[in-house]
Amino acid sequence: MDLGAAPGGWLQVAREAVGESGFVLGVDKQEIKPLSHRNVVTIVEDIVDPSLPDRIREEMHGPVDVVLSDASPGLTGAWDLDQARQVHLANQSLEIAKRVLRKGGNFFVKAFQGADLPDFKSKLSECFQTVRIVKPPASRSDSSEIYFLGLNYTGERRPRSLPEEQPDRPVSEDETATRS
Repeated sequence: MDLGAAPGGWLQVAREAVGESGFVLGVDKQEIKPLSHRNVVTIVEDIVDPSLPDRIREEMHGPVDVVLSDASPGLTGAWDLDQARQVHLANQSLEIAKRVLRKGGNFFVKAFQGADLPDFKSKLSECFQTVRIVKPPASRSDSSEIYFLGLNYTGERRPRSLPEEQPDRPVSEDETATRS
């Protein structure tokens, strides 16, 4: 599945990877010129639409193996704003991935280098066994564009909470000795 699929470059890469037997769904808020393969379908939808994950699962007939997200905001030239908007799209993509990926699935998402990335990487680490930062050869060396690769979706792990305090009760000498 490809989020932010227009104009269709990643769709072609995904189609090549799945061959004739797989299925690829592309999602973008812009119409995407159809590819000439019967197993590549596109829908026009904004990734911020809360009903999108349900529609994706319906189109895909269940959980998906891979979520790619090359979604990008309209750039303003104001770096802090552009980077924040890109991380917002990456977070939206992650939320969709958490609702549509199968256990063991993979996630590949574009981000711009900046102050928000450690938090985003931490969110990925809560859901994927392995998280890597990659810069594809097609990306210009001076570009701040990077990609996160999340491998082996495990589901969202919640931080462990501290054990609840026991109500006040008398403590025996044996218990006191084992608590120290």
